[in-house]
Amino acid sequence: MARLPIYHRVLSQITERGIITVSSEELAAASGVSSAKLRKDLSFLGSYGTRGVGYDAAYLLYQIQRELGLTQDWPVVIVGVGNLGHALANYGGFANRGFRVVGLIDADPALVGETITVGRDGQTLMIHSLDDLEKIVTEVDALIGVIATPAAAAQDVCDRLVDCGVTSILNFAPVVLTTSSAVHVRKVDLATELQILAFHEQRRGDAHEVIV
Repeated sequence: MARLPIYHRVLSQITERGIITVSSEELAAASGVSSAKLRKDLSFLGSYGTRGVGYDAAYLLYQIQRELGLTQDWPVVIVGVGNLGHALANYGGFANRGFRVVGLIDADPALVGETITVGRDGQTLMIHSLDDLEKIVTEVDALIGVIATPAAAAQDVCDRLVDCGVTSILNFAPVVLTTSSAVHVRKVDLATELQILAFHEQRRGDAHEVIV
């Protein structure tokens, strides 16, 4: 499951270049996995390719899109429209992957009422007050909630989203959210990822000093 989005990204780039077929070796190299692992992954989709020819790139892309649920529209609401939330709302890569930002919510009165461009198609959305979260989520029929608030506000926002029927949450707040097992939460912590990189850099530096 974790590798399917990678294959999807690579195949999207391949088909955009007009390439019709791709071998497992080429696709595996571009995805950073072994060709054996890639063939095993794709076999679960029922796609085995053609010996000596490879995979039909467009059809394989469709199979992965279907498996990931990207052949339908997924309305997304973003709560917290500071620097990070604003950048997420403006990111043009969501729309062509089936995710449509339909609501923007923030607690800062200075931001409420501001209109910002969403994605690359020029669509604009107005930022609504956190007090109206339930109303907005219901009106836009959001299925996925993105939390980009400060840590102190994240759990309350999560609870309110869940109460509105949202069962999938992408959490950028630096806190672990507690919720029902029926709710799927994915956490993205940029600071943690940087700390991991710093750890490896330090290990590399220590090893260099020992060698010297």
